[in-house]
This record gives sequence, C-alpha cells and structure tokens, in this order.
Amino acid sequence: NGFSVTGTGYWADWDSTDQVPSRALADGRISRFGLVDPSDRGYSHRETIVTEVQRSFRQSELRGSAYVMRNSLNLFSNFTYVLDDPENGDQFEQAERRLTTGGRLVYRRLGRVFDRHAESAIGTQLRYDRLSPVGLYHTANRNRLSTTREDRVGQSLTAAYAQSEIEWTRVVRTTVGLRADLYTFDVTSDNPLNSGSGSDAMFSPKFTAAFGPWKSTELYANAGMGYHSNDARGAVMTVGPKTGEAADRVTPLVRAKGAEFGVRTVAIRGLQSTVSLWYLGLDSELLFVGDAGTTEAGRPSRRVGIEWANYWRPRPWLTTDLDVSFSRARFVDGDPAGDRIAGALDRVISAGVTVDSRQSVFATLRLRHFGPRALVEDASVTSASTTLWNGELGYRVSSRTRVVAEVFNLFGAKVAENAYFYTWRL
Repeated sequence: NGFSVTGTGYWADWDSTDQVPSRALADGRISRFGLVDPSDRGYSHRETIVTEVQRSFRQSELRGSAYVMRNSLNLFSNFTYVLDDPENGDQFEQAERRLTTGGRLVYRRLGRVFDRHAESAIGTQLRYDRLSPVGLYHTANRNRLSTTREDRVGQSLTAAYAQSEIEWTRVVRTTVGLRADLYTFDVTSDNPLNSGSGSDAMFSPKFTAAFGPWKSTELYANAGMGYHSNDARGAVMTVGPKTGEAADRVTPLVRAKGAEFGVRTVAIRGLQSTVSLWYLGLDSELLFVGDAGTTEAGRPSRRVGIEWANYWRPRPWLTTDLDVSFSRARFVDGDPAGDRIAGALDRVISAGVTVDSRQSVFATLRLRHFGPRALVEDASVTSASTTLWNGELGYRVSSRTRVVAEVFNLFGAKVAENAYFYTWRL
C-alpha cells in the first residue's frame, strides 16, 4: 500500500547515417558508414510524470495510476535523395508536438465462483493525445521549402475490461475476459478536404486455459480477439497530400485474431524450457507512410509460427540461454502481385553463454541471428541473413564496483540489420 510519483526526462540531438544506397557503396562513392545527405538530423525531448497508488483490503486490492507526457520531435530524412526534386533534393522533416494524459484503475478480488477459488478483476483505461501540430515538410539542408501537410489532432482511447480466473481443480485453471474499446478523434488539416472527426468501437473476448503441472510440466492455451488502431489522419483523409488525387479512408480500428498453444517444463534439473505454437490474423495491414504523408490500406494477412525458449544452468558458474523462433507471414487475398509481406522475418535466433565464477572475472558471449526477408511481395528480391556476435568481459573491483568492457560485432561481420527495396536516384 502506498503512493508514488516518478518523473523522467529525455533529451537528444543527433546526426547519423540513414539508409545507405547499395550502388553508392559498390562504386565507392560513400563508405560503409558514410552518408548521402550530411544535413539529415534529429532533435527530440520527452518529459513524463507518473503517479501510482495502491490500497489492499482483506480479500481485494485497488490500484490506480495517472500520467502526463510531453513529447517533441523534429526528424530530417532523405531516402530517395534527388528522385522527386533534382534541384533541391528530397529531404523532408517530420515534426510533432504532443501532449498525452491518461490513467488506469483496476480492482481485483479473491473469492469463489461455482464454489471454486477465483480471482476476478475489473478495470478501466483512458488516454488522450493532443498533437498541435503534427506536420510533414519538404526541406533542403533542414530549411523548410514547402508544407506537404500540417494537422492538429485530438484523439482519445477509452477502455473497460473484466476477467475472472477460476481454479477448477488442482491441475485445471481457466481465465475468461472481455474488453471494450472506444476510439474517438478529430483532425483539423491545412487542407479542409482532409479534416474531419469520427469514432470506432470494438469488443474483444479472450480465453486462457492452463493444465498441470504434472511432473513439473504444464500445458496452456490462449485464444482471443484484439485490434490495432490506425492514424486518425488516414481515417478522415480524402485526397493525397502530395498528389492531390482521391485517397481511400482507412478503418480506425482493425480486427485481430490470435491463438497460442504451449508446453512449459522444469522437469530437467537446471533447465526451464517452453515451446509454443501461435497464430495471428489481421483483417488489414494498414500502414502510415511518413515520408508521403498518406495512409495505405493494406491487405489481410495471416501469420503462424513456433517458438522455443530455454534457460539452462548446468553448473553454478555457467548459464546458457537459447531462443529460437520460426514464422510464416503471408497475405491471404490472392492478389497476383504476390503473397509475401515485405520485411517479415522467417526466423530469429538469440543465444548466450555466461561464465561467472563468483570470483573477480566474469564473461558473456551472445549470438543474434535474423533470417533473410522478402523485400517485395513476389519475393523476387530478398535480403541477406544477419548474424552478429557480441561479447562482454568484466572484473569485480569490490562488492559494490565492477568494470565492464563490451565488444559489439566481435568478428566484424559486414551485414545489414535492415534492408529496403524501392526507387531512388543519386
């Protein structure tokens, strides 16, 4: 029981390399860590205050929180260089001034349902964002040349939910829940054709069951519905900010359906292991294209995958971990353009070994691997895979002081952590 107030602040000012064109690397015009537009830059700051309060009773608990956040961003990027404007270049600025307020209140209670032990909860959440303004501008050397679009946006998300976990037997537990969300928004654009307001609501049922443990092993299953929200500007937009051509409005809330089945065990001494099969379906992969100021209505998609997570401590001084994930992501509408989702990973592997003798010296070796990704929908262009090794070596000076050295990319792999395929001009 108690009350707390937490304040955080973040300020940043940077210039760094952006997406690097492969042709300029190949012919030596820029180095691997070089850049095409040296004026690309970013400025950002964020301040947050959070308050939390908790009060416990005999068989119940009340917990609440509230927060205020102020965020500012000016980001200068140039992805196509001189494709659209050979004279001034294609640099653009994304600018945002945002004030966010919100909070949540949750009430939990222990009791009995059908004469079985149960823990129930009801809660509510509220968030309001005021963006004044949020804009996209054509720039050269960070000087604004023209305004692509500039908007003032107010949007709120209100939610209420209830859930109940019932222990039917010593080895069977279920949780049933229902969530309701209301999304409202109002957009005032510099182009009246892209101004407007609206709302959307959605109910999302959810279910979980756990069976066990038997011999230190448990089975579980999850299923339910959810959503992803979309940029309010795309929900009221009627013309493209750059082209002036008619644009399709997008759905504010898009349905998502998911399920998971898993097994977790600690049957082997020192080993914690979990295997899970999962599914996720989205009615639309909607996308806000920041450099064009438009929202594209994407296609419906389905993803399935398997994940295997392990944490093993064979000796008191030796710890290993291994996480392996394989997935298949596809569009499902039969478009002749192809069914691949650009950038979707087919595998991710993360592993590590830590040696800590409880003496003065300790060390860690870590592996991170991403599989190749299709960069266009017919998979005619793919990225290479990415494999990186990182290391850490430390020395305990005392019980309260350590000196640690970290080395990133131990073997100097020349790989890309991300890749894109689109038209550009140097």
